[in-house]
Amino acid sequence: MNRIDACHLSLNIFKSKTEDDKPSPYHRLEEEKQYSDLQFQEPQVKVPIFAIILAVVLFLIGSVMITLGALMLTGRIQTQYSDRTWPLILIGTLVFLPGFYHLRIAYWAWKGDRDFSFADIPDLDWF
Repeated sequence: MNRIDACHLSLNIFKSKTEDDKPSPYHRLEEEKQYSDLQFQEPQVKVPIFAIILAVVLFLIGSVMITLGALMLTGRIQTQYSDRTWPLILIGTLVFLPGFYHLRIAYWAWKGDRDFSFADIPDLDWF
C-alpha cells in the first residue's frame, strides 16, 4: 500500500457510508471574509408586557406602603398599635425597589437609550 492510499484510507475511517453520498451542510468561509454579517445583528426583542405590569403594581403598592408608614411614623395617621409602623415601611421598601428598578429599565428602553434594552427585564412565562 503506498503512502497516498494510506492517507486516503485514514481520512475515510471516520466517515460513515451515508455521509459520502450527501454533501456537507457546513463549509469553510473564504479567507478574506471570516465573519458573517448576521452575527452582528441583534435579534428582535419583544416587550415583556406582563413583567412591566407587575413592576407597575409593585411600584404602586410599595409607594402606598411607604407613604402610609411615614404618615404613621410622623403622627398624621393615629394608630392603635404603633409597633406596626416600621414593618410597614420595611415591607413597602422591599416591594418598591424591584418595581422601581424594572420600571426604570423599561422607561429608558422605551426612550431608546442604548444602555438599556427590554431584554434586560426578565419575562414572565406564567401566561
